[in-house]
Amino acid sequence: MKKFDRKLILEDGSEYYGYGFGSGQEKITEIVFNTSPVGYQEIISDPSYTYQTVVMAYPLIGNYGIAEDDFETETPTIGGLVVRDYNDHPSNFRSKYTLSETMEKYQIPGIYGVDTRKLVRSIRDLGSRKALITDAGTSLQEGLCRLAACKLPKDAVAVVSRKQIQQYTVPNGKYQVAAIDCGMKQNIVRSLNRRGCNVTVFPWNASVEEIEKMKPDGIFLSNGPGDPADAWPVIELVRSLRGKYPIFGICLGHQIISLAYGAETYKLKFGHRGGNHPVKNLLTGKIEITSQNHSYAVDRESLAATRLKITHLNLLDQTVEGVCCEDDRVFSVQYHPESAPGPQDSGYLFEQFTEMMEEAKNGKKN
Repeated sequence: MKKFDRKLILEDGSEYYGYGFGSGQEKITEIVFNTSPVGYQEIISDPSYTYQTVVMAYPLIGNYGIAEDDFETETPTIGGLVVRDYNDHPSNFRSKYTLSETMEKYQIPGIYGVDTRKLVRSIRDLGSRKALITDAGTSLQEGLCRLAACKLPKDAVAVVSRKQIQQYTVPNGKYQVAAIDCGMKQNIVRSLNRRGCNVTVFPWNASVEEIEKMKPDGIFLSNGPGDPADAWPVIELVRSLRGKYPIFGICLGHQIISLAYGAETYKLKFGHRGGNHPVKNLLTGKIEITSQNHSYAVDRESLAATRLKITHLNLLDQTVEGVCCEDDRVFSVQYHPESAPGPQDSGYLFEQFTEMMEEAKNGKKN
């Protein structure tokens, strides 16, 4: 049997031995799990996983390689990847690199051969917590000392947000959208472009004056990593712009909108990450299967004192999945309607946003 060369140490004292792939560096991150059977390239390139190591619940990872067109960001910032069976010989005509080669390029450590069923149950039962990916020879005592001494950073949004304004235009674009990049996935831009939107992407700390200077038809708030309360410049931006322009937020953007209206957020025990979360649209009665990736949720009771109305609920745990303020033309969802990866049940939300911008341009009331 091949000798183990890597180890995962959790701050509760549990150890998981395995084999290394990707980068060989040590790293301390928060450990979480994702239940999606496919989409590992989009997962490792999703900025929302900054400072997090993802355990893939599906056992076989790497079998279709990496395609150049499927990255969700130019520079992946995921903390690490833990899998059961790693395949380094992909079979896919679109594949240009192996997963391990890509992870090595972007300094992402990986470990395989781990009992991921046991690890996922541990995270589910005990919650997300700090974990160290290290050499197999690192003692448990030494690893726990490193974990205890490490405080996870709170600057995730500032790290992943682009530093310069970027534009993504389409021929005969009908709408001008100002998108606030809190860790924005590229398929969001593509989804807006396909619906006739010219998208100008701003850094997370852009000023009200910068946004209004472009005379947008609507404002989009992106997904992103970390605690929404840390993104206070975006919260203040929403407070300044609500009621002036239609605003659509997803994931972190959903939480930011809720905070801007006076609601509260809290951290989930182990978060929602996967492509099979059932969500009920309370406005239509329909159930959508959604793609999700978040650690925080909006406190349902706190919404009662705001002008926001709940529009969507998670059928697994009854957490808030969508809110709106009709008077201000503001709405948001906790899940990912751009679906990369994941089901495509929720693409209608982008049409809802363009319809809202069209009404605002024509001066129609809600």
